[in-house]
Amino acid sequence: MNVSDYDFELPENLIAQTPLADRTSSRLLVLHKDSGRAEHGTFTDLADYLKPGDTLVLNNTRVLPARLFGVKAETGAKVELLLLRRIDGDRWEALARPGKRITTGTRLHFGQDENNNGAPLLSAIVEEEREMGARIVRFEYSGIFNELLDRLGQMPLPPYIKETLDDRERYQTVYAKHEGSAAAPTAGLHFTDEFLSRLKASGVKVCPITLHVGLGTFRPVSVESIEEHEMHAEWYSVSEESATMLREAKASGGRIVAVGTTSARTLETLGNRFGDEPVQACDGWTDIFIYPGYKFRMVDALLTNFHLPKSTLVMLVSALAGRDATLAAYREAIDKQYRFFSFGDAMFIT
Repeated sequence: MNVSDYDFELPENLIAQTPLADRTSSRLLVLHKDSGRAEHGTFTDLADYLKPGDTLVLNNTRVLPARLFGVKAETGAKVELLLLRRIDGDRWEALARPGKRITTGTRLHFGQDENNNGAPLLSAIVEEEREMGARIVRFEYSGIFNELLDRLGQMPLPPYIKETLDDRERYQTVYAKHEGSAAAPTAGLHFTDEFLSRLKASGVKVCPITLHVGLGTFRPVSVESIEEHEMHAEWYSVSEESATMLREAKASGGRIVAVGTTSARTLETLGNRFGDEPVQACDGWTDIFIYPGYKFRMVDALLTNFHLPKSTLVMLVSALAGRDATLAAYREAIDKQYRFFSFGDAMFIT
């Protein structure tokens, strides 16, 4: 199975640069996976496709202001760090730019303390070099790290978004709770509190889980054979309350509807972890890679955005809906001028 099988031409003008003023005003393409038939509407039409007893699974991770701009202590050369995950204490895995010039032992400075003769507010020492520009860094500072990060950091918008984002909260879901992601679970950006309340009132159950989005989101598929690609591990957590909801959904025959590929990957990690046994509260690391041929254990339906060509995300969608049906739906979305990627329109696979 080749990566080129998931390539398609995408006009640059369809890459959404800014979020819509009204979260729920996005368009919605509904793909029926059994027939391959596509329907078109607006996002709030999702309520017509969800049934009482369905369990809507949301990833409640919260995005860190994880992009730091600073300088090399020795030369003053400009540098950038994108924090991916906390390893322990003040040690983090990060993407570094320019990677070739940020080597082991390099000291980086961020911000200036005007009350302390311009000393850096935050410093980092590079402890280890990893592949694709990743580094292990150890931070040094006075005060509270998260307060400094909130002061100095910027939201880590994907590289294809060129516009600035004035309101940080527009890159957070309304149900974001547990801070730790380097990117937003963007399918959830369409929801408002009011629309979620409407779904609950109709009998749809809402189940939060957590997966902190890390390097896997930024890592392209660089091999031709899909089977050779390795996913980067990301941390997930499922509470006892959410595990109970998932057990009840499976026992009652209700549908489990994943909001976003991160929720889908977490759910399938649970399915593989527990097999035929009831799901339990747990946490851990997952590097699950879902592509056509995969047999879903937990996910019955999926709400997602429109993804990059040749990405692991479009492969996951193809695993659920079928490659031919997925790419046909993408061609239809392009013809009808749907907005793509993080701030784009939505697709519901049912």
